[in-house]
This record gives sequence, C-alpha cells and structure tokens, in this order.
Amino acid sequence: MKRFDSSQQTITEILQRQSHDTQNVVAETTAILEAVQREGDQALRHFTKRFDGHQLVDLAYPPEKIAVAINEIAPELAAVLKQAKVNISTFHQQQLQQGFIQSKPGQVMGQQIIPLRRVGVYVPGGTAAYPSTVLMTVLPALIAGVEEIVMVTPANAQGEITPAVLAAAHLAGITEIYPIGGAQAIAALTYGTETIRPVDKIVGPGNIYVATAKKLVNGIVGIDTIAGPSDVLIVADHTADPSWLAADLLAQAEHDIQAQAILVTPEAALIDQVANALEEQVAALPRQTIAEQSLINHGKLILVRDLPEAMAIANQIAPEHLELAVADPFALLGYVRNAGSTFLGHHTPEVLGDYLAGPNHTLPTEGTARFSSGLSVQDFVKRCSYLYYSPEAAATVCESVIQFAEAEGLSGHARSMAVRKERGA
Repeated sequence: MKRFDSSQQTITEILQRQSHDTQNVVAETTAILEAVQREGDQALRHFTKRFDGHQLVDLAYPPEKIAVAINEIAPELAAVLKQAKVNISTFHQQQLQQGFIQSKPGQVMGQQIIPLRRVGVYVPGGTAAYPSTVLMTVLPALIAGVEEIVMVTPANAQGEITPAVLAAAHLAGITEIYPIGGAQAIAALTYGTETIRPVDKIVGPGNIYVATAKKLVNGIVGIDTIAGPSDVLIVADHTADPSWLAADLLAQAEHDIQAQAILVTPEAALIDQVANALEEQVAALPRQTIAEQSLINHGKLILVRDLPEAMAIANQIAPEHLELAVADPFALLGYVRNAGSTFLGHHTPEVLGDYLAGPNHTLPTEGTARFSSGLSVQDFVKRCSYLYYSPEAAATVCESVIQFAEAEGLSGHARSMAVRKERGA
C-alpha cells in the first residue's frame, strides 16, 4: 500500500481515479438495451443464457420458492435479517415527510407528497450474494408507500437465486422477482417486455454494465445514482488500533480491484503499523488477490500535519464511507461537509452500516457525495405543488402578472391573465 504526503498532487490522483475509457462498454450496453426494447422476452432469454449460463423458461421466479427460502437458511441468519429489517425500517421511518398547506384570503396553495407507483430494484449477484441490498433498497420504498416493487437479480447457472437473497425479499414483502441481471435487466425494467411491466424508477447498485445502462436510460425512467467502485477514507489519531484500521481498509479492498481504501493521519508511526498489519491480514483473506490488487491500484496511506488538515482532505475527496477513528469523533463531526455516511469512533466500523445499524448503505461513490446523498425514503416520492386563487384574489395580482410576462416578451402569457380581466372574471 503506497504512502503519500498531503500534497495537492496526491489528492488530484485520487479524484481522477474514475477517469477511464468506457467507450466499448457504452457501445455494448446500448446494443443490449436496443435488443431488449425490440425483442422483449426473447432478448432476455438470449442474454441470460449468454452471460449467466442458464436458460430462462418462465421469466417470473416462482413465488413459492420465495416464500420457503426463510426456512432454507440458518435460523441464526434469519434472526439477523429480521433484526436488520427492524433497524433499517425504524431509521427510515424518520425520513417520512408531510405535505403542507398555506392560505390567506382567496388563496390556497401547498405541496403533496406522492409515492411512486412502481419501482424496480436491482440486486447484484455473481461472485457474492447481497441480502443486505434487498433490505436497504426495498424497505425505504415500502415506507414511502410505493404500490409495486419488482426485484431483478442474476441467478446462478442452474437458474437459482441464493436463499439468503430470497429470504430477505420475503421478509421485505417482495413477490415479483425475475432472475435476470446486467444491462438486459435494466432494459426490461425501463421499456417493459411481454412479461415484465415497466417501472417508474430503478434503484440499486451493479457492475459497470448496470451502471452504464442506468445512465443511458435516465430520463426515460428515474434512477437513484450511478454507482462506481466502493471506497472508504479513515481519519485516525494516536488512539486508533492499527490492526482494526487494517481490517477496515481490507473490508473495502476485498470488494473488487477498483475499490479504494485510504488512511489519513498525522501519526507517522501509525502509518508504519497499519502497513505491517495490512501485510499480515491480507494473506489470510479468501479474496486475497482482489484485496491486494485493490490496495496496489488505489490504496493510500497519507500523512498530514493535524486532524483539521485530515478533515479538509476528506472533504475534497468526498468519500462514500468516512470513518473517524479518533479519541473524540463528535468533535470532528462538525468538519464533515462531503461524505456518503460517517462512522464515529473506534467501535463503529463501516461494516456496521453495511448490514445492521439502520442508515442506508446505498451511498454516493467516486466523489459524488459533494452533491448527492444516500438512498432514502425521499427517493421514492414526488413533491407536487398546487394552488388556488378566487376571482377576487386573481384580480388583485392581474396587473403584476401581466407586467412580469411582458418584461419577458411573452405576450401570450400576459394575454392569459388579461382575458380574465377583460371579462370581469
């Protein structure tokens, strides 16, 4: 893992890590989207056989398999999933918004909070299973009041979905699941097929093809975000345990070779200790090759003058996950401006947020925490304003509206008010 100082060159290198050529990916993804739009279910069967290795017969996953999955996992895991559901639901209940109304003589106006009607949830598959993603994406939608939630996720070569993922879906109340993944799944949710009805919005992370597909269909449907490789930035002081820091860095690095793990500290000795701990711990990881390559590609140990400088660097990088492994983390919380989610103290590793704590783990990546937020109940509702003017109230503002419209050169707008004045309405 490379060691750096806090120079702007170091920060620039981190900020530019997402700059890579995706021209071929865009072309391939576009072809898949167009094929599904044109050929529907037939294209889904073709791409599923090609990419996932199984032959789709009935596209819809059997509801009875979803219902019994909770009995096919270890009771201890079922209990953990149930507790996670409670924690996630309790946290997201606090995000519910109410509409409002304001009035004065002859005027009524306000705002409605309207849930989306139908939402598609993408749950990654492949080399790992993500029941946590099921709960993190579905439960906020349910709390928001979404009427229909459909899930898509890649199946294995036998066409089966991991029981833990199905169990999480069952606990969240999902009954409509399709064992398809990749760009073809995004296309099906966007355009619809003979079997799958289109949705209003698509949420959930995926690989580069899924992310590219979501980017291309954005505007036809809504999307949550364009997810990139996962990342963590840890700000640590002399009270931090180097072996704990190494474990937290490796928890991100094992995601994939593009994941980014960064330590920022004013303690030179701590950097040496963490570097040694990383060498020891990575050798024991089942995903050792992935983690090692991630650390070589994007891992950084950055030495700074003090904690305020560390926080300034964190805000520049805008990490997905920000750990404050310091003696008094709440003293640094006020410095946070750009982070997907912040984890306070030595006993709050990022993995707590991944699975159990309650806040959402679908977070902005690749520096987009500068302007975006994690998935929430607000992602599944629309805010619709309304207004009413009585004849008397409209007459009092008629000349003002006409003057405004004429200042913009829009005589038709002015006329829309003038006709009401002329007829005494």
